[in-house]
Amino acid sequence: MIVMLIIICEVGFWVLLAGGLALRYLAKMPRAGAAVLLMEPLLEVVLLVVTAVDLKNGAEPDWKHGLAAVYIGFTVALGHRTIKWVDARFAHRFAGGPAPVPPPKYGTARAVHEWKVAGRWMLAAGIAMGLLQVAIWYVGGDGEIGSLRMWQQKMLFVIGINAIIAGTYTVFPKRERERVG
Repeated sequence: MIVMLIIICEVGFWVLLAGGLALRYLAKMPRAGAAVLLMEPLLEVVLLVVTAVDLKNGAEPDWKHGLAAVYIGFTVALGHRTIKWVDARFAHRFAGGPAPVPPPKYGTARAVHEWKVAGRWMLAAGIAMGLLQVAIWYVGGDGEIGSLRMWQQKMLFVIGINAIIAGTYTVFPKRERERVG
């Protein structure tokens, strides 16, 4: 049931996003569009409550509960940025808005951009780790928490990979090629 709810939340996220942007730009109803977009966090609240109730009712914590925590963490940290990214492209394509500004390609500006991206992913992993720790405490010492700990380790891996990627752009900044001719 938890996995199905995660899938429903993901589909719901994109449906609410498309509906909100369609109302905002195509139907020229910006307030209604904003109201639809503001309903998106309710999906994560429902998933959190259902997961907590499932654990409260004696379900053994397993990979599904860990996945729910990870999904919530990533949606909380990356959802707003995803909405802004899609909104800019939708406004440009359907409402005559300005073209989205591409990320910088070279030098320090690119390194700063990569650290911002990495920071969002690290925040997502940190939120997921926190939710997983709360679930571990919630279950207590009597429950099987190995799968939740496994998810925490995976989130540490996500943090490490993002630090390496951003660090690479800092230590070895991408430079614009010199034009010959």
